[in-house]
Amino acid sequence: MNIRHNMVLRQKLAAEYVLGTLKGGARRRFEGWLHQDADLRNITAQWQQRLAPMAEFAGDVTPPKSVWSGIERRLNLKPGAAAGWRFWLNDNLAFWRSLGMVSTAMAALLLVLVLTNRPLDAPVISYVATLSDDKALTVMVLTADRKHRALEARVVGGDQVAPDKSLHLWAVPKSGKPRSLGVLADNKGKFALPDNAISDDVAVLAVTLEPKGGSPDPNGPTGPIVYKGNWVRL
Repeated sequence: MNIRHNMVLRQKLAAEYVLGTLKGGARRRFEGWLHQDADLRNITAQWQQRLAPMAEFAGDVTPPKSVWSGIERRLNLKPGAAAGWRFWLNDNLAFWRSLGMVSTAMAALLLVLVLTNRPLDAPVISYVATLSDDKALTVMVLTADRKHRALEARVVGGDQVAPDKSLHLWAVPKSGKPRSLGVLADNKGKFALPDNAISDDVAVLAVTLEPKGGSPDPNGPTGPIVYKGNWVRL
């Protein structure tokens, strides 16, 4: 397969590679292309920059005790066994292969547990946006949950905001006044999601640096734009 001139496919494969959904032979082929294609490496790096900050929204998940019990059972571990710490120094190849297989199985088990024990009111992300500064560095991540009418914003980089200033988030339409989506506090914010925040006429999402509490002008921002970006529909 020659993907050098297929830009849509190059973007798709790079995104799947970063997400970890590109598996087996397809992943190995892609890694081979990466060694030979500088532009493909740049595309992949851009997807890494876009997607990595989304991990900021992943909550902690505590696996049940049965997970550790399963690990002990599969590895034949017994508390207080005579082997003690020497068990972990065993250089037998079969042991390490077994450990690798068990680790893979447990990772799959944990994934199933996370998915099946997901709370009913967990966010259903419909849109994601990464906002960048003037150096094209990702500094803010937004998620929109249409089901629960919720918008969440979180700063993941950039310069420190002065105590007398606030970051104000806007949806800028193709025509008309910017629409205020909320003012961040402590570099994050959770807001109600209006329909016009994700409508088709939104040209860009922007963050301006405003006086403490947000723009004093009800008609729009008064400070400079510091971050901007666009929605990506999932």
